Amino acid sequence: MDHAAILSRLEATIAERLTGDPASSYVAKLNARGVGKIAQKVGEEAVETVIAALSGNDAELVGEAADLLFHLIVLLAAKGVPLADVLAELQRREGTSGIAEKAARPTT
Repeated sequence: MDHAAILSRLEATIAERLTGDPASSYVAKLNARGVGKIAQKVGEEAVETVIAALSGNDAELVGEAADLLFHLIVLLAAKGVPLADVLAELQRREGTSGIAEKAARPTT
């Protein structure tokens, strides 16, 4: 199973539907409500993912994690940020301790 291809197809589908008809596309409907609403939906899905993780039900966790990834990709598309940029950042961090990576971030 080519996981990168799945994400690539999902990103392409979302991009295609982003500016479509809100009456027939969930992605278009969400996008029409604005980035704030999309971000709120990402937050809701993140909370639901945490709840599923704590419930001990793996099938529920898988479903909620899929919802979270989907909505995150919608948010990235709405902001014009390619998923490839996120993947490149993960690749840049690969092999670096999370503690060291966080310590190297600029403080704000």
